[in-house]
Amino acid sequence: VQLQASGGGLQQAGGSLRLSCVVSGLTFSTYAMGWFRQAPGKERELVARINKRGDIPFYVTSGQGRFTISRDNAKNTVYLQMNGLKPEDTAVYYCAAAFTSSNFYTPQMPSEYRHWGQGTLVTVSS
Repeated sequence: VQLQASGGGLQQAGGSLRLSCVVSGLTFSTYAMGWFRQAPGKERELVARINKRGDIPFYVTSGQGRFTISRDNAKNTVYLQMNGLKPEDTAVYYCAAAFTSSNFYTPQMPSEYRHWGQGTLVTVSS
């Protein structure tokens, strides 16, 4: 199983980035997907999650209205569109996959996700 995240980089505050995560080695449409981030000295935290059908996204408060998670099951890819970036968004962003039999349930805790990507660094300058 491989999760290949990309799209990170250096961006000024107020700018946008689109992260992508291409998944291989599993049946993508049977997995809920999440984006997490980890800033230096902080714990890994959930940013957004989406059910396996891709029609029920969830966001944490910090990303509400600025971030959009989506997925293309035909391309085995999950995306995170980030607009209005802030310096506090600086972190390594990870995509993760969690098998679920439910069309509605999307795990919230990192421990519920079995497969992880390598991370992509997002740096937002003020």
